[in-house]
Amino acid sequence: MDRSVRALRGATTLDNDEADHLLQRVGSLVTEMIERNSLEPEDIISILFTATPDIHSIFPAVAARNLGLGDVPLICAQEIDVAGAMPLCVRVMMHVETSLARAEVRHVYQHNARSLRDDLPE
Repeated sequence: MDRSVRALRGATTLDNDEADHLLQRVGSLVTEMIERNSLEPEDIISILFTATPDIHSIFPAVAARNLGLGDVPLICAQEIDVAGAMPLCVRVMMHVETSLARAEVRHVYQHNARSLRDDLPE
């Protein structure tokens, strides 16, 4: 079975900037990204998290570490501050090795972030 490197996208929003809330939301997002794409932890190459400038409570990567992904390279960055952009939003780009074709990859958008990519199937 041929395996390729693919990038999975996902995003979620917070109701407020509190560490426990962020960890729950981002943990749920990363878990769903893994489950919907039938991945194992060793399939994950790296994960990039971005957070909007209104998020200060904790690094989103902590949620991935809490899921046991501490040996996966993780990095956090701040999303650019665009006027009118969705507030309290964490975005994820997960690089993985998979046998899925690009068209078969399932991206995950939760909570208010669903409106960012309403063109994608559920």
